[in-house]
Amino acid sequence: MTLIELRYITTLADELHIGRTAARCHVSQPTLSIALRKLEEELGVVLFERTKTSIKLTPEGAPIIAQARVVLASVADIKSLAEAGRDQLAAPLVLGTLTTLGPYLLPQLIAQLQQWAPEMPLYVQEDTAESLRRKLRDGVVDTVLIPLPFAMPEVVTQRLFDEPLVVLVPRAHPLACKQIVDIPDIAQEPLLLMAEGHCLRDQALALCPWAALQPETVSVNSLEMLRNLVAAGMGVSIVPASAAEVSLCRASRVAARPLAIGQRTLGLAWRSSFPRYRAIDVLRRAIQTCSSSWWGFTTEADGDAQSLLQASW
Repeated sequence: MTLIELRYITTLADELHIGRTAARCHVSQPTLSIALRKLEEELGVVLFERTKTSIKLTPEGAPIIAQARVVLASVADIKSLAEAGRDQLAAPLVLGTLTTLGPYLLPQLIAQLQQWAPEMPLYVQEDTAESLRRKLRDGVVDTVLIPLPFAMPEVVTQRLFDEPLVVLVPRAHPLACKQIVDIPDIAQEPLLLMAEGHCLRDQALALCPWAALQPETVSVNSLEMLRNLVAAGMGVSIVPASAAEVSLCRASRVAARPLAIGQRTLGLAWRSSFPRYRAIDVLRRAIQTCSSSWWGFTTEADGDAQSLLQASW
C-alpha cells in the first residue's frame, strides 16, 4: 500500500469516474485500474462496485476511504511541519478560494504577499465551497477563503470582512435610476442565479426565496456570464460588490445598484493541526489590507451614471 494508491482511491471516491480520476491524478486509465485492483487484492476487500456505466463505493470500502483521507491529511501536515521547521514564510502556501472572489481579489493580494513574504509563493485553487471543503480536509489546500459560517471538525475559522451584495440590471432598466434597490423592487424580475453548488446562489435565494420557483433557462458558473446575460436583458442578478466595479459594468453595459440589505461575510479556514501559523497570519493581514481598499465603494454615481459603485481610492 502506497500513498499514491491512497490518493487514487480517495480521488475515485470523489469522482466515481475512472476517466476523471485518472485525469486528476495525471495517470492513464489502465494504470489507475491496475493500481486499484492491486490494492483491493492486498486488502482482501472490494472498495468499489464497478459496472460498464457506473462506479459506487461499497459498504466495506467506505471506512477504508475515510481512513485514507485521514492518512493523506496527516502526510500533508508532516510536510508542513518540516517546512515550518525551516522557515514558515519560505515555502509555498496553497490557498483555496471561490470562483466568485478569486479573480477580483487575487491580483492585488498576490502583489501584497510578494512584498511581505517574497519567499512564500502563493498557489491558488479556485473551486466551489463544497469542493474546497473536501480539499481542505484532504490536505490538498492549506487554507481556504470562504463565506462564513463554515464548520468542519478540527478546522479553525477567522472572520476577515463583510462584502456588500449589489443588484445588476440592464443599463436602460428603470431600476438603474434608483439610488438604492430594495428586495421588493426586484420581486417581479427574472432573477439570474449561479449554478447549483455556488454559495452566491444560496445567498441570493435567501434574500429572494420566490426565485426558487422560477424556471431556470441557464446554468451559469461565472460572474462574467451573469453580467453578459443581464446586459442581454434576460433578467437581473445579485452579485458581490467586487464583481460590479465601474470598469466591469461599463464594459458589460450594465448598471450596479446597492441593495438595501445583503452582504456576505468572508473568512479564512485552516486545519487546526496546520503548523505554519505565521504564514496564515501574513495571508490574513494581506487579505484584509487589500479588501479594505477593494470594498471601499461610495454611492457616488460615475460620469455615465451606470454604476453607483465608484471606487474611493
